[in-house]
Amino acid sequence: MKKRKSNIISCINGFKIPTILTPVFIICEVVLEIIIPLIMAAIVDGGLYREENFMLKEFFPPELIADRDKFILVLGCIMILASLFSLAFGMLAARTAAVASTGFAKNLRRKIFVKCQEFSFANTDKFSTSSLIMRATTDVNNIQNTFQQMIRMLVRSPIMLIMAATMAININSELSIIFIVALPILILGMLLLVKIGFPRFSKQLKKYDKMNSDIQENLIASRVVKSFVREDYEKKKFNDSATDLMKAQINAGKVFTYSNPLQLGIMWTSTIVLLLLGGKQVIFTGSMNTGELVSLLQYTTMVVSSLAMVSMLIIMISMSKASLSRINEIFDEEIDIVGKNNDMKVENGDIDFINVNFSYTKHENNLALKNINLHINSGETVGIIGGTGEGKSTLVQLIPRLYDCLSGEVRVGGKNVKDYSLFELRESVAMVLQKNMLFSGTIEDNLKWGNQSATQEEIEEACKISCSYDFVNSFPDKFKTELGQGGVNVSGGQKQRLCIARALLKKPKILIFDDSTSAVDTATDEKIRTALREKISDTTKIIIAQRVTSVMDADKIIVLDKGCISDIGTHDELLNRSEIYKEVYYSQMKEADL
Repeated sequence: MKKRKSNIISCINGFKIPTILTPVFIICEVVLEIIIPLIMAAIVDGGLYREENFMLKEFFPPELIADRDKFILVLGCIMILASLFSLAFGMLAARTAAVASTGFAKNLRRKIFVKCQEFSFANTDKFSTSSLIMRATTDVNNIQNTFQQMIRMLVRSPIMLIMAATMAININSELSIIFIVALPILILGMLLLVKIGFPRFSKQLKKYDKMNSDIQENLIASRVVKSFVREDYEKKKFNDSATDLMKAQINAGKVFTYSNPLQLGIMWTSTIVLLLLGGKQVIFTGSMNTGELVSLLQYTTMVVSSLAMVSMLIIMISMSKASLSRINEIFDEEIDIVGKNNDMKVENGDIDFINVNFSYTKHENNLALKNINLHINSGETVGIIGGTGEGKSTLVQLIPRLYDCLSGEVRVGGKNVKDYSLFELRESVAMVLQKNMLFSGTIEDNLKWGNQSATQEEIEEACKISCSYDFVNSFPDKFKTELGQGGVNVSGGQKQRLCIARALLKKPKILIFDDSTSAVDTATDEKIRTALREKISDTTKIIIAQRVTSVMDADKIIVLDKGCISDIGTHDELLNRSEIYKEVYYSQMKEADL
């Protein structure tokens, strides 16, 4: 709980001054608002009706009171000035509250983003992308609006309530009992609305997640949708999500439809009763002046409206509570992969797996990798082959600690990967993932992800090794060519080769290819492997492939079967003794042989 509190409160850092100034300006505004009904009562009783005893009489000299027109003019000017200053303080409060709330939201979004950047793959798997986006946008907006109202209304409403109630009681304690009766009714009504509304708001936010997920999925897979002519299906799916969200919004919005009638009903009922009873005292008993009745009406309205503001704020808090709990789920997510705080370097590309077991569910009865024992010498080229779902990608993701093994030990450079800082470990390992990703920007910008200080010669050399140099230079702008989001304006094979070049610029100790040449032709694949063997012979190269031709010339080939190492050897050795390898080899080479 302390962790949650510190995460949220610390978001005002850098914006403490406007956060503090807002309540100060609000207090000044309220004090001036409280004074205005007193001045109005003095004008009515002392100026218009010339009552002998009227409010604030002791604050004015007798000669001013004696001159009726001058008295009304002076008090009128004072009331105008009070109104103008009250307006000015209100505007200043609105300004500082806006600055404080937007700054608060900026810091909160930054904290969410930083936390998400610390997530391991296992942490990320617990949240959908659309849900994380929703939490960093809509949920933060809800909390921002609530924060803005809190630093204003939580100061304004209680002070106005206390001061207005005090003034009303001083004017007429008997009639003030009216709003004392009305307040509990309003409080109970609002609390009931909050209790009903909270689960509805939580459901509404989940519907938002579902709709955003459908939109994101459709846009990412737009080519698949069009190729299968599934536009009508996607339209219907989105319409269903939008309809569900609309119903959830209407269901949650119904809560607010009762708040205004409740507030106005109590306020006008109090006003009518006050006019009836107060008018009787003014007309028949004379125990009360007309101006006092006017000011009492205003103070009563202030009391009820200030409590209504608090009630509305409570409803807003109930809305943001659902958003806050979702954001706290991110903050409370325990990072399961944390590196050591040291500068220990990875000395070479030696890799060891010692009795490694791994499970995505962290249960021993559901292992994705079982009893893996493996040694790879620095500079070796190692191929990994096996059927779909046999654990090939899982195995290599343990090397840079994208996941941690359930038991056993993974060593890089002779040391346990858990003894390195994450930066040093991952800086020495480059991965070309199965799903290639390029970012918006130029080709040069994307390549420099591997090395921000890379020279043009180094960039060109990496592109030559990855066989991407020729097609990059075929573009009019060459390395300055702008890429669309995800690299949509280059082919799949070109994208894979650019990702290989980006990894090469990192100059890693270990280079992992996770089926990263599947979109290039066999001849280009052969050129890339030859260049890798000749140009970066000291780097350990691990190649996961579906094609046997991609790993045939590796120093050794690992055959995975159901999460276990079935066999290890060269191409010729495996062709002689491994049934799994022979089956894969002959199924792929049969057509070529014919």
